[in-house]
Amino acid sequence: MAEPENQLMQVRLEKLQNLRDQGIDPYPHSYDRTHTSNQATDLLKLAEEANEGEDEARTETVSVGGRIVRYRGMGRATFADIQDGEGNIQLLFRRNSLTDTYETLKELDIGDWIGAAGPVFRTRTGEATIEVQEWTVLSKSIRNLPEKWHGLTDVEARFRQRYLDLISNEDARRIAIMRSRMISALRRFMDGRGFMEVETPILVQVPAGGSARPFATHHNSLDRDLYLRIATELHLKQLVVGGFEKVYEIGRVFRNEGLDVTHNPEFTTMESYEAFADYNDVMAMVEQMFFTLAQGVLGSATVEFEGETIDFTPPWPRLDLREEIKQRSGIDFLEAPDIESLKTEMKAIGLDAGHQMSWGGLLDKLLSDTVEPHLVQPSFLVDYPVEMSPLAKKKRGNPLLVERFEGFVAGMEICNAFTELNDPIDQRQRMEKQEQLRGEFENEDSDRLDEDFLVAIEHGMPPTGGLGVGIDRLAMLFAGQRSIREVVLFPQLRSR
Repeated sequence: MAEPENQLMQVRLEKLQNLRDQGIDPYPHSYDRTHTSNQATDLLKLAEEANEGEDEARTETVSVGGRIVRYRGMGRATFADIQDGEGNIQLLFRRNSLTDTYETLKELDIGDWIGAAGPVFRTRTGEATIEVQEWTVLSKSIRNLPEKWHGLTDVEARFRQRYLDLISNEDARRIAIMRSRMISALRRFMDGRGFMEVETPILVQVPAGGSARPFATHHNSLDRDLYLRIATELHLKQLVVGGFEKVYEIGRVFRNEGLDVTHNPEFTTMESYEAFADYNDVMAMVEQMFFTLAQGVLGSATVEFEGETIDFTPPWPRLDLREEIKQRSGIDFLEAPDIESLKTEMKAIGLDAGHQMSWGGLLDKLLSDTVEPHLVQPSFLVDYPVEMSPLAKKKRGNPLLVERFEGFVAGMEICNAFTELNDPIDQRQRMEKQEQLRGEFENEDSDRLDEDFLVAIEHGMPPTGGLGVGIDRLAMLFAGQRSIREVVLFPQLRSR
């Protein structure tokens, strides 16, 4: 700890001891708060309406509690602003009405939690204020808040000490509240469509259901390795086999990958599966979902993001993946059906394809570099090659493609969906192919064969439409933030 900080902390520790010497418990067990800051302010407005301007309106006695964020003494009076979970309210301490406790105010600092009781009135400057009749210390802070109440200016420090960021950064608080409301609204949307929320295992024996490197751990009692799930898909589809026709799960998944503005090793998804539906039905649900969430959470179907007005109003354009890649790059992937021919085509337009990559990996890079940045308004890319989608059903009329779509907004993938593959013979062959690719392309992530899942769908899975939505990226859009770290309360960070 730096020396000035040590000295400031020592001063606070002395004040802490002074409180104890006066018989004051600086960390009481509870506090009887009757009103939040907003509720106290609303109570004053009601009193003013009832008073009709005849005299200065005052409310009944209320008790509030919060953290001191401003503190200024003026001789015979002291003002303080406290912050609670809803906002701020001003407190007025008068020496002549607090004869026994006024001197104790000198032991307080910005950052301390206090409770205060008294009527609410409005000062000459128009600010709702509590005239304190009694007050108590709720928690003495022994460390300083960010200097001069300017907040944390070091970006890494903001995320490492998120609690300080939330105290001093109103935007951080707004985003956290917005995300919570968004998830609640998503649950209401899914519940309203007859889906049942379920929970599936986080520790799994086979990390399947996606192309990603897993985190591994070891279970001592069972003496076997386990993995943190990389997706919830395969367990959810087992529930469809079991007869639950509409299921969804909102939860964390874990992928042992790098950190960047759109990726965090642990992230939140919503996956849903609906029997008797296909990817067309899911597309209709997705555009209605995002439209409903935007209106419910933001109060509008549009949001400003990096200078663009994003409009979630349905319908969203359905863009053919093959045609979009041809238009943006000049490459027809069906005419470059092997690794070498696709590499040659990509090199011809200046794309680095020298790393060890499967055909599907090359096409994914081509898509990411040439098409995705142009998908600013909400759009669906539809009909992907079989090689990129081992869990999706082949497209009716074209067995080289599958019925899959990805939703894009502001150049980011925000959802992924299939008409789910329910042919157990085809699914086994595709999973075996994924295992083969994992052996051939060690530097590239491929899916894994999960025997338990294969046995499940061998018992019969009805036609099913499946969906995965990236909750963090949706929150980024709604909050107008390009970095995922802004919408995850505790993101993973590199070592100090």
